[in-house]
Amino acid sequence: MEIRNIAIIAHVDHGKTTLTDKLMLQTGMNDGSVSMDSNSLEQERGITIYSKNTSVLYQDTKINIVDTPGHADFSSEVERILRSIDSVLLLVDAQEGPMPQTKFVLKKSLELGLQPIVVINKIDKPAARVAEVQEDIYELFLDLGATDEQLEFPVVYAAAKQGWAKLKMTDDGKDLKPLLDLILAKVKPASNPDLENLPLAAQPFNLAYDNFLGRSAICRIYQGKITTGAPVLVKNEAGETRSFKITKLFTFWGLVRKEVSEATAGDIVMVAGLTDVNIGETIIDSADQPALPAIKIDEPTIALEFLVNNSPLAGREGKFVTSRQLKERLAKELEINVGLKIDFSGTTGSYKVYGRGELHIAILLENLRREGYELQVSQPQVIIKEVDGVKQEPYEEVTIDVPEAMSGTVIQKLAKRAGRLINLKNHNGQARLVLEIPTRGLLGYRKEFVVDTRGAGILCANFLGFRPYAGAIAKNDLGSMVSMATGKALAFSLWNLQDRGVLYIAPNTEVYEGMVIGDVAKGRDLAVNPIKGKAQSNIRSSGSDEAITLTPPVELTLESGLSIMSDDEYLEVTPKSVRLRKKYLTEIERTRVKRQAQ
Repeated sequence: MEIRNIAIIAHVDHGKTTLTDKLMLQTGMNDGSVSMDSNSLEQERGITIYSKNTSVLYQDTKINIVDTPGHADFSSEVERILRSIDSVLLLVDAQEGPMPQTKFVLKKSLELGLQPIVVINKIDKPAARVAEVQEDIYELFLDLGATDEQLEFPVVYAAAKQGWAKLKMTDDGKDLKPLLDLILAKVKPASNPDLENLPLAAQPFNLAYDNFLGRSAICRIYQGKITTGAPVLVKNEAGETRSFKITKLFTFWGLVRKEVSEATAGDIVMVAGLTDVNIGETIIDSADQPALPAIKIDEPTIALEFLVNNSPLAGREGKFVTSRQLKERLAKELEINVGLKIDFSGTTGSYKVYGRGELHIAILLENLRREGYELQVSQPQVIIKEVDGVKQEPYEEVTIDVPEAMSGTVIQKLAKRAGRLINLKNHNGQARLVLEIPTRGLLGYRKEFVVDTRGAGILCANFLGFRPYAGAIAKNDLGSMVSMATGKALAFSLWNLQDRGVLYIAPNTEVYEGMVIGDVAKGRDLAVNPIKGKAQSNIRSSGSDEAITLTPPVELTLESGLSIMSDDEYLEVTPKSVRLRKKYLTEIERTRVKRQAQ
């Protein structure tokens, strides 16, 4: 059986998972009841977070498909996948056109010499602009230095949600056969009888865990065969080898893992028995075989501290609360989350974590809290490094779609944060802004952006690289409303405090001294007493007079907490709660530390 290996890549929400689901449905590999986005977090957020494998059978050809994330914070998931496949389907929204992540994933694909198939998706949208988007894609290929051969990319027009595609705009769209036929015509077969007789060389690009099988590696077999029960060696980049025995072998058949006794060159398989294999290592037959080139991943851009939770409410909700448990869990995450780096050499109970962005860290924290972990994290800081004596920091390319009337405010705000406008286009009352800005300038801006655009704006960012340090950046920092008492918050007290700023808590919420219960517009911290009740006088009772009307509090989420916290605060994360608190809980401690710093 012939094998084709492809990945579906695109910007977030351009239809990758929908297309994969429809391909499986139309080839009989899925009845439509199960989606590729099977993780609970993915279903809740409507985005792909983890790369996943599937396959479809079409005209006696097995097509292995890897569905990849579209958000820039999970680009490491895409980077490690591209080495294992032979072509990519580049999906582009027919209305939005190429976006930042489109540029990133296409650049990586072209650098590896892949020949993309372009799918202009969602052409059934009323605002679709197919001809313009196709021209924009061609310009993007040129900008990224595509070869003459890569510039001859085939184009398919599709409406993945409706389950059809066509090769010409004048054709009738009935099903996805035109796309499947094009894959067979344009993607070279991965299977080759000549390669099967060579010594084994396979490379893991993902890891999986099973309660019965333990740790398993998802690999692309480049040459040779893998057989159940056979001894193999795993070689790392340094040339060191370790011996293992293959205990189980699976191929992907739709969303099902199909156990087999043998797999040959060109296939993508899951191998059990390699108890400590890592992504990017090489599985070989003999020690004198060379290791395959290691999978290179772009470096992290932000850093923050993960600490044991030591707040007055610590230990009430979590099952795992010690530094040892946190360290073990982070070490396990490091094995599969290749975009993450962790320094375990710090003081006991504190570990420095390096990630690709606020969402990358927020998803890790969400997984930890759902597993029963309690911890607290410091404010994210960008990674500053020195290259050839020059101080450098990470920069982002930001693409923003907003109504034209709001574009001036957005440009003004980002200019204060060292943003530089690169391009501006207007179309049907919408403005598209493209800016380059230090990552420092973008941290904490998203909440402000939602307010300024009244929720009508779309902001996407893509890592550009490290560039010379931009100097001081002025931000409109909010002050914190800090509780000076411990107890349960009362409606009467919150009613008086809501005029001072935005509250994060509702009545009857348990608070402690040093906990941040809201923000203050004036930019200076304000110590308040949220548990103070209305006093009774000799004229009236405490329950009389005006009715108390409270504005609903702003819900503090992991993303918003990471975005708005100050450098003297921690974000407390437990299975049921997300709280902001000061590092030093009492006013006396905070004053003493501030004086020592002066």
